[in-house]
Amino acid sequence: MKVTLTVNGTPRTVDVPADMPLLWILRDVLDLPGTKFGCGKALCGACTVHVNGTATRSCQVPASACQGRKVTTIEGLSKDGSHPLQRAWQELDVAQCGYCQAGQIMQAADLLARTPKPSDDDIDAAMHGNLCRCATYLRIREGIKRAAQLQAAGGRKAE
Repeated sequence: MKVTLTVNGTPRTVDVPADMPLLWILRDVLDLPGTKFGCGKALCGACTVHVNGTATRSCQVPASACQGRKVTTIEGLSKDGSHPLQRAWQELDVAQCGYCQAGQIMQAADLLARTPKPSDDDIDAAMHGNLCRCATYLRIREGIKRAAQLQAAGGRKAE
């Protein structure tokens, strides 16, 4: 099946099986390896991307549902690492092993786009379901708070 979608601002057409998950389209067909495979059941959040501006588990979105969609991956969040979340993650050394961090950042970007000054409860609710096997949850929360500060101080608005 031919599917045309916009990935990180670039129109792309792929010829893939209708049931191929968006995760594998991104990683294997479009060579965007930042989105990670975790569980394959939308339970861990490692594969989180934005589809039409909403955090979405890409392992559960079939190619047949991608036609005309706008997809943003971790590679498309910013070209140069200037997104407030990327800057905060580096400043606070949030990641430990880093495997889940692309999904964590993409979920957090969705939160900040909707709630520019999130409370701890907002953060906990939004990030619930994004698992971190290194248990850096407190650093992730602090990273989100710092990104909100950077955004409020004139950094880019979260996308």
